[in-house]
Amino acid sequence: MYQTSDIRNIAVIGGSGSGKTTLAEAMLFESGVIKRRGTIEAQNTVCDYFPVEKEYGYTVFSTLFSVEFANRKLNFIDCAGSDDFVGGTVAALHVTDSALAVVNAKEGVEVGLINQMRIIEQLHKPVLFTINQLDSDKADYESTVAGLKARYGGKVVVIQYPVQEGLDFHQVVDVLNMKMYQWKPEGGTPEELEIPADQRERAEELRQALIESAAEHEEHLMETFFEKGSLDEEEIVQGMRKGIVLGDMYPVFCVSALKDMGVRRTMTFLGDVAPRVTESALPVTTEGVEVAPDATAPVSLYFFKSTVEPHIGEVSYFKVMSGTLKEGMDLTNANNGSKERLGQINVVAGAQKEKVSQLVAGDFGAAVKLKDVRRGATLNDKGVDYQFPNIEYPAPKYRRAIVPVNGADAEKLSEALTRMQEEDPTWIAQQSKELRQLIVYGQGEFHLRTLKWRLENNDKIPVTFEEPRIPYRETITKAARADYRHKKQSGGAGQFGEVHLIVEPYEEGKELPSVFRFNNQEFKITPRDTQTVELAWGGKLVFVNSVVGGAIDNRFMPAILKGIMERMERGPLTGSYARDVRVIVYDGKMHPVDSNEISFMLAGRNAFSEAFRNAGPKILEPVYSVNVTVPADYLGDVMSDLQGRRALIMGMSSDGNYEQLSAKVPLKEMSDYSTSLSSLTGGRASFVMKFDAYELVPSDVQEALLKAYTEESEEE
Repeated sequence: MYQTSDIRNIAVIGGSGSGKTTLAEAMLFESGVIKRRGTIEAQNTVCDYFPVEKEYGYTVFSTLFSVEFANRKLNFIDCAGSDDFVGGTVAALHVTDSALAVVNAKEGVEVGLINQMRIIEQLHKPVLFTINQLDSDKADYESTVAGLKARYGGKVVVIQYPVQEGLDFHQVVDVLNMKMYQWKPEGGTPEELEIPADQRERAEELRQALIESAAEHEEHLMETFFEKGSLDEEEIVQGMRKGIVLGDMYPVFCVSALKDMGVRRTMTFLGDVAPRVTESALPVTTEGVEVAPDATAPVSLYFFKSTVEPHIGEVSYFKVMSGTLKEGMDLTNANNGSKERLGQINVVAGAQKEKVSQLVAGDFGAAVKLKDVRRGATLNDKGVDYQFPNIEYPAPKYRRAIVPVNGADAEKLSEALTRMQEEDPTWIAQQSKELRQLIVYGQGEFHLRTLKWRLENNDKIPVTFEEPRIPYRETITKAARADYRHKKQSGGAGQFGEVHLIVEPYEEGKELPSVFRFNNQEFKITPRDTQTVELAWGGKLVFVNSVVGGAIDNRFMPAILKGIMERMERGPLTGSYARDVRVIVYDGKMHPVDSNEISFMLAGRNAFSEAFRNAGPKILEPVYSVNVTVPADYLGDVMSDLQGRRALIMGMSSDGNYEQLSAKVPLKEMSDYSTSLSSLTGGRASFVMKFDAYELVPSDVQEALLKAYTEESEEE
């Protein structure tokens, strides 16, 4: 069993096509976990083992795999490269202690990597770069390193460089130990040689830069450097470890994952220099308690991932936050108080699960078919009541209404979507009462296409996607007055209620007028009671009782408010929610026998509808703040496309070879934006969007909406 100090937890990140899964396969092979390397083309890699991943040839779910190498235990999480599957990457970066960023030597610094690095910087995680695919005929090492330095500055420190790249790639100079590694065509264990004379000057120059960077992070190393003008390898490693932990050094290595060249050296470095579990910032519970990875402390587990796997069922992945977990332990779920017995614990290499008797603090494991554990749960031994906070995931960027082809599958579909959201929390399904649709949200078109594939192929539920309705809002722009009498007589007790009211736009801080004038007639307002209703869909309804002389008994006021609220929930213009209205009930009539709650509810509802229609009603649409990261070459096309979507461009800024474009765009115009942006830029741009505000729609758009609603109502 490995001790906590011997464990390294590393997220493997990088853009789509950078070769992360191929690198994972090489690391598994080098450590002896597998005897033969699989390929994505052959659909037999360890990490991409779900049917949908084999179908598309993409990583969909982040995959845990553990290897033992050079007396260290390395826990890796292979993350998806596509922005569409960012949820697994976010979870992986929360529970690992560093990241190995794989950079495509053919494409350089891609937008996927840029977005992942932003998450890393937010979480203050250490990073090591490895430049992959140096054996490609389009590889450009110098340009790739230049791109890294342009974006991340002096933090980027070269440890290795290729003697030649492209189809002849088989030699790497390592400036840390001042050796050249040379591989045979089959890769694997390299021959260690002296650096050739023609490479010596460059190697010395890069080594000096490495020494200076390492010395900056330890005072005694800086003193040694000033005295001797150099540091030995052990001292360099000491300084590097400190610099990496602080996030001030990003070492750069070279590999060809496909040919298994450079992989062993990278793994050795990770074992020796990558941050240990004990060197990472301590996780903090919801109560603000820091929890040290102490193997002698009581056991606490955090569950960061849940999947339903072929031939196994539900698998729950966890990190041992403290203590030493032993099979058969009884633990308490801090989230719901239930008891769980971990009858069997496993270490993982993709689909492979190997039973172990115990795991120490800092290690990862998996358990099968737990009773009541969900993603984000904390399990504790006696004596502790830790609860670790939920991970925050990115907001969705793409949505569709989903409908089962067979109506009888509706309940089955709901259950499947709930399970799938547990597996990927950036898949969100909501039954919208307002839109009368089941809406699924995701990170992009491919993200939801993957969900559809799984529903149809794994769960055998055929579904279709439809355009989701837009959650418009209705409001008014001026004051108006109306009255309505509800009278019904059909034998026995009748119904009678009459309500006179005024509506006006509500604005925060705006005083209630003491007098309203309509058609040269004054209506004096004497507020007796005011209720402010915070509407669940945003905005407010302010209800003012200004009835004098007992024209309407106070006991009928709640019924009038109820009638108005019913109309607020299904606005007079398009059936959308109404908001930001002040209603003043100033007069009315009662009947001593026939007046009741239902009468005043109906009178209030109809009076409100009439007044609303006469108060300059307007439709509001949701507008989102959209931030696009786009290569400079595509900026013009992307800006033109946004302007065609009624976007208001708010600003631009440069970020290396990329431009940051910010805009405000109506949600209606964002329906296919994920797909269009990818098409415009060859998949090299990305965006995030966040709700900003409701704003008035243009008059032509309002007319089209009113016409469509009228036609829909007639059909119904």
